[in-house]
Amino acid sequence: MKKKKRKLKRPIKTLMLLFLAGIFLVVAGISFQMYAKNGGEKERKIYDVSIKEPTVSTASLVMVGDALIHGAVYEDAKTSNGYDFKPMIARIKPIVQNYDLKYYNQETILGGASLGYSNYPRFNSPQEVGDAFLDAGFNLVSLATNHTMDKGEQGVLNSMNYWKDKPAVSAGTYPSFEERDKERIYEINGIKYAFFSYTTWTNGLETPKGKEYLNNVYSDELAKKNIEAVRDKVDVVLVAMHWGTEYSLGVSSDQERIASYLSSLGVDIIIGSHPHVVEPIDYVGNTLVIYSLGNFISAQEGVEKLTGLLASVKINKTVNRGVSSISLTDLKAELLYTHYNSAIRDFEVYPYTQLSNTILPNYPTYYNRYKGVVQKLLGEQVEMPQL
Repeated sequence: MKKKKRKLKRPIKTLMLLFLAGIFLVVAGISFQMYAKNGGEKERKIYDVSIKEPTVSTASLVMVGDALIHGAVYEDAKTSNGYDFKPMIARIKPIVQNYDLKYYNQETILGGASLGYSNYPRFNSPQEVGDAFLDAGFNLVSLATNHTMDKGEQGVLNSMNYWKDKPAVSAGTYPSFEERDKERIYEINGIKYAFFSYTTWTNGLETPKGKEYLNNVYSDELAKKNIEAVRDKVDVVLVAMHWGTEYSLGVSSDQERIASYLSSLGVDIIIGSHPHVVEPIDYVGNTLVIYSLGNFISAQEGVEKLTGLLASVKINKTVNRGVSSISLTDLKAELLYTHYNSAIRDFEVYPYTQLSNTILPNYPTYYNRYKGVVQKLLGEQVEMPQL
């Protein structure tokens, strides 16, 4: 026997039909209003209350070149109770104060008085050099150079002991392999960054076998290991490279090769030193490359070697729907000049914009020459002041 279908009672059935009809009319009415409001065109909008407006964080970076402390420089800084290098860089201090990250290259080892101060070819500089740069606000220091081993292992250990408690991030020399390979992640204005320093030159002063951590000599393998360990954990990777050909205003093929390789690893900014003269600024892929900042302060001879570069860039981090991206803007550069008198005394670093013909005769001609070197590859993308 077939079961009979159960029928709804008429009042209940009628109420359900009326309810469904009401819903239909409401939906139809809303759709018609949207249709009319948009000129008869259909529109589909999805609202997600979790979506926020993009947020942007910025950090400014300024960079100067080599603190190459010849004997004449530290003798000029000598006082009755030590050394004072602060007056030598007093004109630069108010400029760098305007930036978040402030970089320089400590070319000569700060081995301290116990090892005896010395000049070329094996330098040892007073630690008051570091005091002056810290006073000026510098907080990023590259330590891997061809002069790192000038006073042997003890010189490096003395230098590291000086820097370890200072309000600055240093890189390039370490007390052990474990310390060299440790992941170091820093943060400024909500932007996470890593900082590495390497040298391609050692002047034949190799580190003791089994203690290669004392001076970070560049190899593709070491750079790959270091950078890949942090690349996905930071927003920005900075690499200081001691490379190139001394006194060459051009870029060597080795510099180009290394720059290309570091770019492939995801490095954002390469900061170059060692040539002791300025070299061009360029982009290699997405990597900003300052091939050489030249000397910041030294007792070398010739305008070419006494002219250095102060370069700056703004780092921008944009977070949109949980995805972050980095861009570099406001790329600027300014030429600097180290002046000393005929007695090789009274050292002072000047921006070229503060020079006169009394300090450097015919200085506009030199300015235009080295400005052309800096802008050679990127042209006016590198903003430089007019005299």
